[in-house]
Amino acid sequence: MRVETVDMSEFLGRIEKGMYDQEEYERALVWVRANCKEGRDPNAPEKQRTRAQKDRDWETSVKMTLIARDLMIGNPKLAELGYREQARGHNAIAAGFQGQRQWTDYFPNGDFLEAILCTSFDWSGIRQPYMVATENDALNGASMLLGHLLTNTAQMFSDLRTYWSPAAVLRVTDQDPTGDADGGFLHLINSGPSPLDFTGRQSGNQEPVCKPYWDITSEDAQACLDNTRWCPADTGYFHGGGWSSDFSTVGGMPCTMYRINLVKGLGPVLQIAEGVTVSLPDSVHKKLVERTSPTWPTTWFVPRLTGKGPFADVYTVMNNWGANHGAVSYGHIGADLITLASMLRIPVDMHNVPEESIFRPGAWARFGADDLQGADYRACDVYGPLYG
Repeated sequence: MRVETVDMSEFLGRIEKGMYDQEEYERALVWVRANCKEGRDPNAPEKQRTRAQKDRDWETSVKMTLIARDLMIGNPKLAELGYREQARGHNAIAAGFQGQRQWTDYFPNGDFLEAILCTSFDWSGIRQPYMVATENDALNGASMLLGHLLTNTAQMFSDLRTYWSPAAVLRVTDQDPTGDADGGFLHLINSGPSPLDFTGRQSGNQEPVCKPYWDITSEDAQACLDNTRWCPADTGYFHGGGWSSDFSTVGGMPCTMYRINLVKGLGPVLQIAEGVTVSLPDSVHKKLVERTSPTWPTTWFVPRLTGKGPFADVYTVMNNWGANHGAVSYGHIGADLITLASMLRIPVDMHNVPEESIFRPGAWARFGADDLQGADYRACDVYGPLYG
């Protein structure tokens, strides 16, 4: 396995040459106009893009989506257009779009391509989601890939943006958080690939879920689309325009936030936080999202606390997180991630999975049966990596 880098000029070249399936492009654009409802423009009137510019941004965003997918997996239609080499693609199992500044100062951002590719459906119908990381964060992309392989569901890329304490919520909103949120919560938000699955509008046994793509119905997909708005990009961030998905994840969904970090002298290390999404009263939600980027998708998340170590309280979870990015999977998959990490020889530096749920190879006990975390590090070091 290897990483291949494609210069962003490849996108521009393919757009200008029409190096994509023209028929699919027309079909996709019709679908987008029918199903991707526009939300509010967050920009001051003098900084808003014109209607004509916004329409062109939609057209370019759809082309970028087709091109990103073709770069990943290829497209026989390109061979029919005379581009036999490009038709092969890169056989990618995960990808990322760099995008920031060099591209977005002049062209629409990659938010639409990231969000729709990571979603389990598009104009072609219901399909397996792609793993596409924003800001080309390969570590989060690799994390998303592991979660997808374990669950067959869409995986969410998020910024771990803010910790809201009960005192801060009261100060800003004049209301105390209640229920699962009463000890504070984390704000997960990102302009890019939050798949529409994470609206939580797919239904299973009367509960919000993210389903494996083969179980998703057309009604599930439409409900996700109906509860998503596409807002014009903040031109302070993205001078070239674009569209960002905006939704709020339904509360009560068990989720696992996880991430691989790369530590000098150590290598990859995995961290895991199981928890639950929460819904806030509309008045509270609106005031809190206005403190950050209000036209991006929001997930309010409460990790399960153990009362000690990195899970002593909600703030400590965020304080111990290794980056401002995290991957999120529906369901509590921490035990599966721990087992997979041991198979790959990746130590786990923090988790809140109950000890009785954890399975690692029996040989790990020889590295310290009374010190499971230390044993994990020692065993992974001695046995060596099974990745790369």
